[in-house]
Amino acid sequence: MNYNMKEVSATPYDDVFRTLLNDCSRLIIPVINEIFEEHYEGNETVRFYPNEHYINGQDGNEQKRITDSCFILQGQTWKKYHLECQSNSDSSMLVRIFEYDTQIALDDGMISDNVLHVEFPNSVVLFLRSDKTVPDKMKISINTPKGGISYDIPVMKTQKYSIEQIFEKNLLFLLPFYIFTHESSFIEYDTNASRFEILRHEYVHIKSRLEELCKDRKLDEFTKCTIIDMSNKVLENIAKKYPNVRKGVKDVMGGQVLDYEAKKILHEGIEEGMSLKETELIKKMLINKISISVIMDVTNMPKETIESMREELIKQGEIKEVIKA
Repeated sequence: MNYNMKEVSATPYDDVFRTLLNDCSRLIIPVINEIFEEHYEGNETVRFYPNEHYINGQDGNEQKRITDSCFILQGQTWKKYHLECQSNSDSSMLVRIFEYDTQIALDDGMISDNVLHVEFPNSVVLFLRSDKTVPDKMKISINTPKGGISYDIPVMKTQKYSIEQIFEKNLLFLLPFYIFTHESSFIEYDTNASRFEILRHEYVHIKSRLEELCKDRKLDEFTKCTIIDMSNKVLENIAKKYPNVRKGVKDVMGGQVLDYEAKKILHEGIEEGMSLKETELIKKMLINKISISVIMDVTNMPKETIESMREELIKQGEIKEVIKA
């Protein structure tokens, strides 16, 4: 059978997916709980694997494959997960997942006493668009000379979740993709102001709920900004032909989010796999003259702790105390 394995190019939605995973990795933990019925508490360590793999072809050439994400969730125990984001269904999806799963398993494979030991990841596909042809789960079946084995690939459909369900289950990772739920009505929203109010009202509600979470210290400013940034990026691509939809939603969400210095500093720590400890990040912000109120918003640290660290830096001579006249 010819599976027509053409090279699959990355989409802007793949970029949003990976940005959310890399910059706000803890957002994926409630998603894993939802899909696999796990009970992670949210403070587990997320450790990523490289997403580039090279597969040997029959002609001897290597083909590069890029997985959307593979990572380990480390708590009392650890499990390996592989997530793929799909804007549309295609016939080669299962073949690609099997290729990726095999390569991911081989990356950690071991040979002992002439036996190759490999462990496949828990894989899932996140569909941004879904219709009746998209199943609730897929399956990979493998026949070997000594018998067969199969495993399920769960399917998560973003359009299935309402705003209330997203916030109730803490599935904030899905918020940038929520606009897909309204895609079929874009032409109405773009030409009918009263119809657009339905969409605008929902995004007013989204923005309000995010602000409430920040106020209650259940969400930090950095993550909120990233969710808004990524929501705008998805909107720019999915509503290219609908200027009123784009402008209306962006006006509600706040348009371009300021990439202030505190966000840059925190992002540096994330890019380095959080090799910078939280205390070191705060010290760096203080040295760069970031206000205590902004540091509190970004890190969720109490004011007293930050002020204490500032006093210590003053004693060490790393920052100068401002003497008011």
